[in-house]
Amino acid sequence: MNEENNLENLPFTEYAAQVAKRGAEQYGKLGIPKLSFEELVASDLTFAQIEADYGEETAINVGIARDPDAPEWTEEDWARARPAIEVEPELVAWSLRRRGKQKAPTKELVSIRLDPDITAHFRAGGPGWQTRLNDTLRRAVFGP
Repeated sequence: MNEENNLENLPFTEYAAQVAKRGAEQYGKLGIPKLSFEELVASDLTFAQIEADYGEETAINVGIARDPDAPEWTEEDWARARPAIEVEPELVAWSLRRRGKQKAPTKELVSIRLDPDITAHFRAGGPGWQTRLNDTLRRAVFGP
């Protein structure tokens, strides 16, 4: 357990190399030469082949390391990193927008249990089914 905690604190490439080594010991087939993590990344082996010989976690880590769109960050990358709010404040503000409370609430939020065939009937009409259900109840209670 303690050894697992130490692994989690390693940089990705070192962590992945340790996992690959363990995977080779645990899952590897006898007589198959074991590759280092770097060799696995550079190899043409598929996910399934790596998984069979080194375990699923190693196969996933190799896939991560092979992804050109998600390279491991260096210390310089982390030093240059800035919070999104500093870089694109408008985008962050837009993504955090939520519909506020109604200024003059016209409807009351309630929870009600209905038969499945009733809800299926109204939902079949597409968007706006709750409004249609409300209108039907209004006519039933107050008349046309």
